[in-house]
Amino acid sequence: MQVQEAGGSEQWKRVKKQLRAELGDDVFTSWFARVDLEEHQDGTVRLSVPTRFLKQWIQNNYNDQLMGLWQRECDNVHRIELTVRGAIRPRQAPVAKPSLAGPDGAKAAADEVQRETLADAAHVTRAQAATAAVALGRGDAGSDSTRDVLQGAALDPKYTFDTFVEGESNNLALAAARQVAAGGAVTFNPLYLHASVGLGKTHLMQAVASKARASGRKVLYLTAEHFMYKFVTALKSQSALAFKENLRTIDLLLIDDMQFLHGKQVQQEFCHTLNALIDGARQVIVAADRAPSELDTLDDRVRSRLSGGLVVGIQEPDFVLRRNILVSRVEAARKAYPQFDVPDSVLDYVARHVASSGRDLEGALNRLIAHNQLTNQPITQEMAEMTLRDLVRSSEPRRVKIEDIQRVVSKHYNVTKADLLSARRTRTIVRPRQIAMYLAKVMTPRSLPEIGRRFGNRDHTTVLHAVRKIEEMARADYSLAQELELLKRMLDA
Repeated sequence: MQVQEAGGSEQWKRVKKQLRAELGDDVFTSWFARVDLEEHQDGTVRLSVPTRFLKQWIQNNYNDQLMGLWQRECDNVHRIELTVRGAIRPRQAPVAKPSLAGPDGAKAAADEVQRETLADAAHVTRAQAATAAVALGRGDAGSDSTRDVLQGAALDPKYTFDTFVEGESNNLALAAARQVAAGGAVTFNPLYLHASVGLGKTHLMQAVASKARASGRKVLYLTAEHFMYKFVTALKSQSALAFKENLRTIDLLLIDDMQFLHGKQVQQEFCHTLNALIDGARQVIVAADRAPSELDTLDDRVRSRLSGGLVVGIQEPDFVLRRNILVSRVEAARKAYPQFDVPDSVLDYVARHVASSGRDLEGALNRLIAHNQLTNQPITQEMAEMTLRDLVRSSEPRRVKIEDIQRVVSKHYNVTKADLLSARRTRTIVRPRQIAMYLAKVMTPRSLPEIGRRFGNRDHTTVLHAVRKIEEMARADYSLAQELELLKRMLDA
């Protein structure tokens, strides 16, 4: 039973506000957006997180900062406990833990990391747990450590080139990935893949890693989060030099979810590793949810190095590709369920209405399989409509609001919403204001007078002038046109 101290929730709000101010929006969102206050009692603050990896990362990197902020709010706070939601057990008498400084403590820490890691397979795999255990326990540069570091993340056996469905939106990315996987001379390095969630980046990355590893090459596949985790763990265990040396012996480095790489020191080390591998004719593949130039949290040198290779975007699948993905997945499902069948009309319905990503298509098909196997009823159009109604609703275009436009434009151009609504006429304010008015006209059903009212009670002729001005400039300035498309994608996301 939770007994939350009065005012605890307000204190937690102030702590989070200060954390966001100190860390920045991107870092705060990555690590603290899903942290909840469970209890504040008797000088102990109990926080909960959704995954074991997140618990370990916050404990290793932000515990002191959290403690300092809480003590600033409440003098008697002397302890912060982190628990995993769903793994919270009834409170027991506290048991003294061995110090991490001694060999017994190191072994206990390693065992705990491994236990928590295995329970959170979506984030850290057995191989990564062993790496953390080595760094925490011994910190040496022996062969066992090298082997564990090079093992990297586990690869999903389903993610191969044979199961990747090609279409117009991903054919260039697939061709580049095949060339890297084949080995030999590659004219581009690094290869940078970017796309929204569920469009095949991770599938291609793991397909390359599997094929390259099968040919005997030294391959390391990691997410950016785990690269940070390994590097920080190596620093804490004073084995950073061995970590760096091990990284630079590999033939192929693959880093997924690059948008989550934060921290000046970690980015510097990644940049040094990237330069060393490329200069040594080793291949690097990086994937993220946007192009290098749009990763504002990355150091300029890292962005420049990533942009120097082949940058390939994967677009949303068209109807033909979505249907081909479904056909491929139905054929795979028949290996486990020989009697499973989906009528062409249902495939057409799903491909037409579940249009966001390949991952959603697989989710839709899994629902149909489950319904078919659990009820022994054939799959029909009516059953598909009932089973997938929430997915179909979620695939409908999101209605953009003027408030969304003002928020995105303010952040992109580093101005405040108050600036956009003000009477200020400086160039740094006028251009973002005109762009925001233009986007409000083309992306919302609002009339010119209404848009004018939402931008500081301006006249509709002012809005019309702004729209025409931006349209004219975009026709003559390619970079502005690209910038407008970027803003539209951010608003549609």
